[in-house]
Amino acid sequence: MTLRWRIAALVAAATCAAASAVGVLVHHASRDRELSQARDAARTTLDRAAVTYSRMGTVHGSGALLDADGLPAGLRRLVRDGHQGTEFTTGSGGPAMWAARPAGDRVLSVRVDMTATMRDIGALDTSIVIAGLSTTAVVLPLGMLTAARMSRRLRTAAGTARRIAAGDLDARISAAARPHDEIAEIAGAVDSMAAALQERLRAEQRFTADVAHELRTPLMGLVTAAELLPEDDEAAGYVRDRVRVLRSLVEVLLEISRLDAGAEQADPSPCALAPLIEEIVDRTAPPVRPAVEVAGKEHGRAGAVVWTDPRRLERIVTNLLINADRHGGPPVLVTVDPAARTVTVRDHGPGYPEELLADGPQRFRTGARERGRGHGLGLTIARGQAGVLGAVLEFANAPDGGAVATLRLPDGPAAGTCDLPGPIHD
Repeated sequence: MTLRWRIAALVAAATCAAASAVGVLVHHASRDRELSQARDAARTTLDRAAVTYSRMGTVHGSGALLDADGLPAGLRRLVRDGHQGTEFTTGSGGPAMWAARPAGDRVLSVRVDMTATMRDIGALDTSIVIAGLSTTAVVLPLGMLTAARMSRRLRTAAGTARRIAAGDLDARISAAARPHDEIAEIAGAVDSMAAALQERLRAEQRFTADVAHELRTPLMGLVTAAELLPEDDEAAGYVRDRVRVLRSLVEVLLEISRLDAGAEQADPSPCALAPLIEEIVDRTAPPVRPAVEVAGKEHGRAGAVVWTDPRRLERIVTNLLINADRHGGPPVLVTVDPAARTVTVRDHGPGYPEELLADGPQRFRTGARERGRGHGLGLTIARGQAGVLGAVLEFANAPDGGAVATLRLPDGPAAGTCDLPGPIHD
C-alpha cells in the first residue's frame, strides 16, 4: 500500500473511530437521561397514588394499578419483601418503566410507557450514524488530497535523488518543496548533499585536468629526449616504451577532463555502419583480431546508413576491443546490426565484474591485482564518448560466459557516405 492510501486509510479510520465514540457517548447519555426522567415520573405518580389509596382505599384516576398482571417478577418479589423500587423492561408490551411499593397486603405499581422515548433515541442513533458517515465523506477526500500532495512531493524528491545518483548533479528538490515541514528538511538535506558532491567532483575534475596539463609540457621534452637515445640500446628502448605509455596516460587524462567538462562536441555525418566497423577492426593494432559479423546481409540491409561521428565511434569500438583482448578471452566477436544501429563486442572470458554491471566503469582502476579491482580508463572513455554521440553503451555478461558490450546509436539523418579519419588511438 502506498503512503497516499495509508494516510487515507488512517484518516478514514480515525474519523470513523471519533464518530463512533461520540455516537456511543451521546446514545448512552440520552438513554440514561430519559430513563432517569421516566423513573422520577413513575416514582412521583406512585407516591401520589399511595396517598390516594391510603385515604380513599382506591387508586382510580391516579394512574396506578393494584396487583398488575404485567409487573416484573423481580420487582414483585422486592415489594413482597417490604421494599419499593423501579425496573425498566422491554417485554411484549413494549419498553416501559415500572415503579412499585407495598400497599397493605397488595402491590401498588405504576407503568410509564417509553415506546415513543425509545423511538426517539433510535432516531437519534440513526442521525448520529448519518452524521458520522457524512463527516467521513467530507474528511476523507481532504485527507486523500493532503496525502496526495505529500506523496507527490516525496516522489519528486525521490526522482531528483535518482537523477543525482545517475550523474545529474545540477538537479535540485528545493523548488518543489515550498512548505516548511519535514519533507522540506529532507529536500534541503539532499540539495546540500548534491551541492557538496558536485563541488567535490568539480574539484576532482579540475585537479585531473590541471595535472594532465602540467605534465604535458615536461612530457613532450621527455619524449623528444627519449627519441634521441640510441636505437640499438635495450635500456633506451625500454625508456622510450615507458615514455609512450606515460604520454598515452596523459592524453587519456586530458580526454577524460574534456568529457567531464562537457567540452567535447560530436561532428556527425551519414555513414555506412557495417563497412565503417570493419575498417575500424582492421585498423585495430594486433593482437586484437576479432571476427566481424554483419546482421541482415542476406536481406540486403548490410549497407544501412547511420548518423554518427566516425572518429568517436572508432574511439569507442577500439577501447572495447582492447578491453576484450586484455581482460577477456578469445574468440572476440564483433556483431553489427545496421538496421537496429547496434554494435556488439563480445569475448569469451570471465565476464565483467559485478561492480561494473552495478555501478558502471570506474576511472583510475584496472583489473590488475596490485591496483585493486576495477576496469581502467578505457571503458570510462568509451561510455563518455558514447554520451557525446547521444548513444547508449550497455555492459552485460552472456549466459554461457563472456563479457558483452552493446553500443546503441541514436536515430538521425541518413544519406551519403563518410570517410574514417586517420588513426586516433595512441
